[in-house]
Amino acid sequence: MASADQALTQALAALEPLTDAGSGRSLLELEWIQQVRVQNNRVVFRLALPGYANAQRERIAADARGALLQLGGIEDVQIELAPPPAPAAGHQQAPIGAAGHGGGGPERQPIPGVKHVIAVSSGKGGVGKSTVAVNLACALAASGLKVGLLDADIYGPNAPTMLGVADQTPKVQGSGNTQVLTPLESCGIAMVSMGLLIDADQPVIWRGPMLNGIIRQFLYQVEWGERDVLVVDLPPGTGDAQLSLAQAVPMAGVIIVTTPQMVSLQDARRGLAMFQQLGVPVLGVVENMTAFIPPDAPDKRYELFGSGGGAQLAQESEVPLLAQLPMELAVVQGGDAGRPAVLSAPESATAQAFRTLAAQLPLAAAA
Repeated sequence: MASADQALTQALAALEPLTDAGSGRSLLELEWIQQVRVQNNRVVFRLALPGYANAQRERIAADARGALLQLGGIEDVQIELAPPPAPAAGHQQAPIGAAGHGGGGPERQPIPGVKHVIAVSSGKGGVGKSTVAVNLACALAASGLKVGLLDADIYGPNAPTMLGVADQTPKVQGSGNTQVLTPLESCGIAMVSMGLLIDADQPVIWRGPMLNGIIRQFLYQVEWGERDVLVVDLPPGTGDAQLSLAQAVPMAGVIIVTTPQMVSLQDARRGLAMFQQLGVPVLGVVENMTAFIPPDAPDKRYELFGSGGGAQLAQESEVPLLAQLPMELAVVQGGDAGRPAVLSAPESATAQAFRTLAAQLPLAAAA
């Protein structure tokens, strides 16, 4: 049997690899695992999770128990629950694009100068989430608000193309840990995107901690200035990016994008439930691709993907159905040309739907 000091050292070493799913930081460093001690053949420690991390409790407990029971002479693990630790002060910055493991404590930290943060999310890809985020941002700006767009879809950054700035590079001021990025201005909004920092054909192959790092940099190391609202275009699914954003910054809410078809509805339901579990207000559901409007027959509607899916999701989740967006050629043309349909085809049914959507959001009165 190892000495008491040796047993404690081994126990701490076994717990060291355990990390927060959002930031990738060690649970010991975050002080979510505290007061580790070894009593004969038993390891005892306190688990002190902040409220937003409660969804990780079972996973952390199981991982800790499994790691400790692998140690020689350890036959039992006792986990005590404790009040959440005090938030860490401040956040540590890193060079723009370096990402690493991100910085900062687990507390939600507002973005200086930004009044509201609204995320646009979807359970699966291919439902037009980025199109919704970009056109919504343009509609909000057209209503008189000062708007920023954070393209957090790290693996598929399309906002630069949709806003006509794919060939531009943002300015970076400062050096090392004090770098600050200046967003690009286009179509009345300020925008940053991973697509502006990499070559067009360069893939982004990152694990969760690096993803968390770049999202925090886009939130806190960008010169956003005074903004009534920051629209965040999240990647599809229920992964690290969604968790990182929910942990990092207080949000006015999230909009869930779906199409009417059942497959999209199933995935959107999971995404909506995730934000509810994280304590993020769900502002409502946007049903995209509700019906195809032929350019030569604007009075006709063809429901290519079924009908009623968005209304069903909104009803069962007890949230509003904010919009039903049609499919129009103007949307495709505007996105490819770098001038979204809200601006390039203001009289279209799509543009009118986006203006109605923007007016329903609780921040619209700030104009």
